[in-house]
Amino acid sequence: MSKSFLIALLVAVVVVAGGVGLIWKFQPSMEEQKAIVLEGAIREESPEFAALTRRIIAENDVDNTWESPLGTGFIMMNIAGRIKNLSDRTLTGLELRVSVLDSYGKTVKDKSVIVVPTQQATLEANGTMDVVVRIDGFVKDDDRAKIHWKVVAIKTR
Repeated sequence: MSKSFLIALLVAVVVVAGGVGLIWKFQPSMEEQKAIVLEGAIREESPEFAALTRRIIAENDVDNTWESPLGTGFIMMNIAGRIKNLSDRTLTGLELRVSVLDSYGKTVKDKSVIVVPTQQATLEANGTMDVVVRIDGFVKDDDRAKIHWKVVAIKTR
């Protein structure tokens, strides 16, 4: 290989790496993206929230929920569920909190996730969607007796 080819190759790598770095620099953080997706969402403080959440059903899919040990010694759970939108509105944003509870109902670990529009663009009125949430960091001795789903925020059209 010639010396000029190696220099050109090095310059190309530096230019591409610089372009990728600029793209990442101007990308909004996850919190900013979450705020944008849920801007104008109905939350627990809203009087309309209780009426809407009664019409959104989250249920466990025990057959498709599984756990796996990680190389770090911790255990990861892939928690599967099904969301039913029994309302007359299309959901354009839906945030859920998935909690793993012990035998006494105390939270072992939980995670808030936006499932609409991240796992599915919208959830139509009277529609259903399958959801998978991954929670890491369990240890072997954790009492993981029950899974609880809770609607945290809803955005409709």
